[in-house]
Amino acid sequence: MKKLVRFGISMEQDLLDTFDHLISHKGYSNRSEAIRDIVREKLVEENTSLPNEHIYAALVYIYDHHKRNLEKSLSSLQHEFYQNIISTIHVHVDHDSCLEVILLQGKAEVIKTLAEKLLSFKGVQHGKLTITTSEKSSHKHTHTHHHKA
Repeated sequence: MKKLVRFGISMEQDLLDTFDHLISHKGYSNRSEAIRDIVREKLVEENTSLPNEHIYAALVYIYDHHKRNLEKSLSSLQHEFYQNIISTIHVHVDHDSCLEVILLQGKAEVIKTLAEKLLSFKGVQHGKLTITTSEKSSHKHTHTHHHKA
């Protein structure tokens, strides 16, 4: 287990009250755990904004499968980025719509380009790219000490 370091935080009372309400609603047992999650989230967000950062992502979208040539365009694009696709899940939502989930990995810039191209196709009704990175790849340093393996 990693050593925990205690430090203080100052904030306005109304902000603290709102934060306490949020962490209670989310089920956190204490403020420290909630703050650790917020810090991790911001670090991942920062690191995944770097174009060459290795990321993992889920691209979820719904499209009209009756739209002319859309399925062909979607398939062609996926083949263009085959080296970044881990897996694809296809679900028939109703008579007209399909939902797909594409699990991806690779450089942030490449994954974001794929998502932007795919989501811009006429007939794609809605979509969202969710990005994360492993703790090891997001652990960046500006200091010179070495870590034990």
